[in-house]
Amino acid sequence: MLIPKGGVNWKATQARLPPWRAVLVLLTRTRFLISVAVTGLVILLWRGVSRSASEMQNFYCYGSNKSPMEMSLNEMVAWNAHAQTPVLFNHHEPYEVNNTSIEEVDLNPIYSSSQAVANRERVLILTPLRDAAPYLAKYFDLLYKLTYPHELIDLAFLVGDTKDDTLATLASELDRIQNHADEKVRFRSATVVRKDFGADVEMSVEERHGFAAQGPRRKAIARARNYLLYSALKPDHSWVYWRDVDIVDCPERILEDFMAHDKDILVPNIWFHRYQDGHDIEGRFDYNSWIESDKAMRLKKNLDPDTVLAEGYKEYDTGRTYLVSMGDWRKNKDEEIELDGIGGVNILVKADVHRSGINFPSYAFENQAETEGFAKMAKRAGYKVVGLPNYVVWHIDTDEKPGNLGGRKAY
Repeated sequence: MLIPKGGVNWKATQARLPPWRAVLVLLTRTRFLISVAVTGLVILLWRGVSRSASEMQNFYCYGSNKSPMEMSLNEMVAWNAHAQTPVLFNHHEPYEVNNTSIEEVDLNPIYSSSQAVANRERVLILTPLRDAAPYLAKYFDLLYKLTYPHELIDLAFLVGDTKDDTLATLASELDRIQNHADEKVRFRSATVVRKDFGADVEMSVEERHGFAAQGPRRKAIARARNYLLYSALKPDHSWVYWRDVDIVDCPERILEDFMAHDKDILVPNIWFHRYQDGHDIEGRFDYNSWIESDKAMRLKKNLDPDTVLAEGYKEYDTGRTYLVSMGDWRKNKDEEIELDGIGGVNILVKADVHRSGINFPSYAFENQAETEGFAKMAKRAGYKVVGLPNYVVWHIDTDEKPGNLGGRKAY
């Protein structure tokens, strides 16, 4: 290209440019606009693909390259083994009746220890009730005096097959204590479970404690205990305290005293007072807490597996050593003895024992049922069952007839 000697002449250059209308026509042509749009789209797609390829370098495929539906169990484990997915749950209560919610239950921080009060460990007190109206006022009077912080205690009752005014009396007593002016008296919560098992047969004291009634009676009580346990046990409970309604006296620090032993299952000695001829006779009540004997082991070898043994009856002499035959409330209350069977008047259980599946068999388990079967089952699972021969809880005097004692002395 030759440049004129006189330099660039703007007028000459302008004369060579196309007129502006021609440029405008070119820019507004459909073909030109489509070309520009296609070019822009190609550029955008290219930049998107380049960015995606760069980001994909941050992700790696772990495990098999198969579809999850085609993986074996081992390949699936390997696929998921590289990391745990962090999950955050939204903790809330449903706002509507038909709403669903997801709740996380972490049992790892729930444990039972000898420092229960300091660790703010929660206790569940369970009491089965049947025709118990006469005993409830005294029951709550004793419960009221427990020194373990009441805000850490939940109460639960099962009312079943009752013929008297147990339910109404229970409601009245609960109202009295849960609406008390002093907040320290109120318990954390109270639950009443109603369940009838069809045990409609009325029995006298003699019939109820007779040998023939023991098998069916113990199985029925076991069912009631299990229904109550599974209805009331919550994830934050560290201890389960089984307490019969017909206790007339016990130490106010009984929970702290029991927890200090830090045992899987623990029971006290159960005695009763009988006033006779002006004398206070300290009677032995619970013959269901015992140490196994060789004689009983030989006896069970010849028994039908569905036969339920009951202690203190002439029909079967087991030769076992009873907790009530030893100890004295005037001696060291912390002395321990390992047991093979236990009674149900007072039992402190670490909640994890129940959570592990140790309950009250409503069938013959090693020829035992209910609390004695519970102890056998716990020992089979490796838990410790301990009795305190010198720690006495006083039961109501049932005034058993001589025929029910099977040769043993009631005091």
